[in-house]
Amino acid sequence: MTSAERIRVAVAGLGVIARTVHLPLLERRRDLFDLVAVADLSAQRTRELGQRYGVPAERRFRDGAELLDAGGFDGLLLLTSGSHGALAAAALRRGVPVCCEKPLAYTRAETVELAALTEPAGPAGSAERPGLMVGYMKQYDPAVAELARRLDDLGGAAAVHSVEVTVLHPSGERQLDYRRLPPSPADVDPDRVRALRDAADGLLRAAVGSDPSAQALYRIMINSISHDLSLLRLLTGGPSTVDHVALWPAEPAPGREPSVEISGRLPAGGRYAIRWLYLPEHPEYRETFTLHHAGGSAELVFGTPYRFDLPTTLTLRDGTDGVRQRSGFPGTASGFERELVAFHAMVTAGTPPRTGVAGGAADIATSQQVVRRFGEGTPAAVGGEAASG
Repeated sequence: MTSAERIRVAVAGLGVIARTVHLPLLERRRDLFDLVAVADLSAQRTRELGQRYGVPAERRFRDGAELLDAGGFDGLLLLTSGSHGALAAAALRRGVPVCCEKPLAYTRAETVELAALTEPAGPAGSAERPGLMVGYMKQYDPAVAELARRLDDLGGAAAVHSVEVTVLHPSGERQLDYRRLPPSPADVDPDRVRALRDAADGLLRAAVGSDPSAQALYRIMINSISHDLSLLRLLTGGPSTVDHVALWPAEPAPGREPSVEISGRLPAGGRYAIRWLYLPEHPEYRETFTLHHAGGSAELVFGTPYRFDLPTTLTLRDGTDGVRQRSGFPGTASGFERELVAFHAMVTAGTPPRTGVAGGAADIATSQQVVRRFGEGTPAAVGGEAASG
């Protein structure tokens, strides 16, 4: 293939992120992608979205396994809920490159298999072969790219004194009110749902044990705070230590999440602190990522990930130019769109993604380290991989 070639892609999982982000972007970037197959547990959803995006009836499948067996595509967008380890491994065994939503997996054991399926290319110890991308779109955000460039000018990660992250997280329903999405289809086989839930519960126990608080913390880490871990890995290197963990309230109301606070040391000696606040009725999602260095500060502000009309803001403060703010980066694509373009480059030119198996595995390991530290300071009975270190 050449980098200019239009590639055939399949989408497994037609939930919120597929409907609000990926499918519209695939349609927008028809210069790079040809959507040739979709899969979902709901036949109604595959029919409706297949018709909308021009996927023939015979290329609409009831699950990812059927889709993989049918083949006929160059790359897979894996957008199902829960762990992506098993389906990603099945695709890689068939030689199909994968872009999967986070989390890559629930357990470190799953990532070991994925690593074996993405063997290093070239001499021993060389870069990971680009067969799998983890979908951390904030790593591709133009504002993040600008911050990374400026940080390089300052001397890179060694220049960072501290990083402070605050996430104001409304409920999913609150974030999606403006989209007026239709209700979930009623045609999904409850036995299939039960089997998938049981499998996910088994992986969760294998990761952190059966304690409800440990499981709640781990789900928040791998499903949401992992985005912040990905930014740390890109800009400063991932956390070296986890020194403090707090989770509150101890017993959230039914259907509510606790809030999370973690802090520790960065590889070059700086410190990080992350506060993830679950505020179900808050009017808007807002993530603030503030980086301090000896000569000033840089602040990224992310809006809800479901809206392309809310570009990330980068504010720079230093002693030379005072306060400078760039908002929107006119003429540039969103992080999600740049991520898809990077997936195309991975498939066609072998360009390594910003996060592959190794990066996804590192975020899982850090998340388990957070749970282990939580267990050391509370009565929570942490088990599974997290307990073994």
